[in-house]
Amino acid sequence: MNGERLERRVCAAICQGDGLKAREIAGLLDLDRSTVNRILYASPLLKELCYQDRDYRWHGIIRQERPHAGLFEFCGYYSRVDEFLDLTEEAWMARLVEGCQRVGRSVSDSRGLFHSFRDCRAQMVRLFTDLLDMIGDSCLGWEIAFEFRLKRSRRVRIYADVLVITEDRVFSLEFKMKDAVDPEDVSQAAKYCPYLEIVFGPDYEVLPALVLTGGREYFDFASIGGSDFILPVCSGDMLFNVFDEYLGFLSGPG
Repeated sequence: MNGERLERRVCAAICQGDGLKAREIAGLLDLDRSTVNRILYASPLLKELCYQDRDYRWHGIIRQERPHAGLFEFCGYYSRVDEFLDLTEEAWMARLVEGCQRVGRSVSDSRGLFHSFRDCRAQMVRLFTDLLDMIGDSCLGWEIAFEFRLKRSRRVRIYADVLVITEDRVFSLEFKMKDAVDPEDVSQAAKYCPYLEIVFGPDYEVLPALVLTGGREYFDFASIGGSDFILPVCSGDMLFNVFDEYLGFLSGPG
């Protein structure tokens, strides 16, 4: 069993439990206690996602259930979709900047960062305007996170632009202010999936997508790193197609 799969199982046991000792985790997962301890103490990701109390019980910071209590601690902005849509742009921006500072995200505007934040928000408002017309208000109970930050190791960071969390899926959206597909951007959009699968657990499918906010009326699929794996790529005005691809709300009866 590979290391990432073990990390995911151990993290899920902790984040779905109410305080477990290493031997209890080992019993739940049918693993050796030594294996569990090695994962708990050697994995930089689990060290960030979990903590041990004075009674040597392990707890998860992010609960792997809706709503995802604790997810706020790793995001510039996190809320339900209805709460996000109720905020003015300036109120949302103020909360995002404050949250980015809290999680250690640079908020220097020397390279147009705030413009990219506003552009990203505009695309998400357009998406949910479209979805409200297509599927009704069921999407208002989904969760949304901007600027999700997590350390995988000293050299590896997970920097997800936007996460949209439905009942059983996590859409990880990478935004680029471009109008053409760059293979490096495709790879960047895909590379966080294994780590997000650990964060959200086995009950969620993590689905990456690349959003080109400089384009129009574009929706296609691109191969990831020359492999047989693909992910959706779209312009901002076609983002609803990414959700339809997996939720199927545009499919007619029969």
